[in-house]
Amino acid sequence: MNNILKNRLISLPLFAYLVLSLLSCNSEGSDPVNVEETEVIPEDIVEMRDDQIRLANIETGPVEFRSLNATLKVSGIVTVAPQNRATVCAPLGGFIEKVSLLPGQAVKKGQILTIIENQEFIDIQQLYLEARNRYEYAEAEFNRHSELFKSDVYSEKNMEQVTADYKALKAQVKAFEQKLALIGIDPAGLHEDDISRTVAIVSPINGYIKTVDVNLGKYVTPTDVLFEIVNSDKLLLELTLFEKDADKVATGQKIRFFINNETEQHTAIICQTGKTVGNDKTYKVYADVTAECKNVLPGMYVNALIDAAGAKVASLPSDAIVSFGDKDYIFVFERNKEEGGNPFTEYRMVEIQKGISDDGFTEIILPEDLEITSVRIVIKGAYNLLSAKKNAGEMAC
Repeated sequence: MNNILKNRLISLPLFAYLVLSLLSCNSEGSDPVNVEETEVIPEDIVEMRDDQIRLANIETGPVEFRSLNATLKVSGIVTVAPQNRATVCAPLGGFIEKVSLLPGQAVKKGQILTIIENQEFIDIQQLYLEARNRYEYAEAEFNRHSELFKSDVYSEKNMEQVTADYKALKAQVKAFEQKLALIGIDPAGLHEDDISRTVAIVSPINGYIKTVDVNLGKYVTPTDVLFEIVNSDKLLLELTLFEKDADKVATGQKIRFFINNETEQHTAIICQTGKTVGNDKTYKVYADVTAECKNVLPGMYVNALIDAAGAKVASLPSDAIVSFGDKDYIFVFERNKEEGGNPFTEYRMVEIQKGISDDGFTEIILPEDLEITSVRIVIKGAYNLLSAKKNAGEMAC
């Protein structure tokens, strides 16, 4: 009885083991339960069928290397070249006897601006005529004694004295001629009966009167400015740029500028760039105004746009770049695949940095892990892909 019970107790664990083994075998041999697998698409991937690609008008292309022009916005003033601006003074001063010009009035080169009266004019003319008469006599004496000296009739010592007197008078006459020319009197036309106490101050250039600082009876000194004259036929722009933009401008570049908030556009060509930088870290650029601008006058402030040429940079059509969440992105071709017998294409959304834009293209800076020479970029239809990304299910699968 005890043996029978003992055998039963031993057989129970064995029976349980056999049952579990059988169940395990049956399980391995039975059909698996069908579980539907769902593909998880990454956040940066947009998936589209061929018909959706055609509908969205999507095209891909490579990154292009282009020379893009950056537009610099600068300010400055309208001015003229030094040779087209004149400051008129009276070399010996005097009293203003006649003046009739007003600021803004046009004048011609050589036109009389004012008449000045001064007693020194009389003295200079008198001294010149006296010196000239002595010089003429000394010249005749010099010629006569030269002939006598050649004939050994005149001594060398006397000849030297005559020569010294002649040269001294000649120098004196030349000096007086320069003084007369300085005050505006022609020495060649001056005679004893033509001595005058007045001289005419004339315009040295064509232009218009900018300032007038004289009136009848006023005494002026040689350092007083009587008139300022500006020739506005050839205007110049003086523009101020920051030193960081020094490499973006060069002689010959075109400038578009505006004055007084006007919409009318004027043009100029850079003729000179600064060679030094000021204490405020700026430097000057000068440009010739290329056409006549009747409403542009020296002294006016201008706002200018400079098309600065740059080196070749990686660029894409501006439409290939989309903005989302205050960031800029492009779509790149990821791969072609097939699901359920249907072809699909995956595009990956990549964040980039934008640079300058010009003529429909924009400079881009790609992530370091993206091979710029082989990557294919969505150049058309990028915004349709962005819409598919934001509205999953409408265009994307």
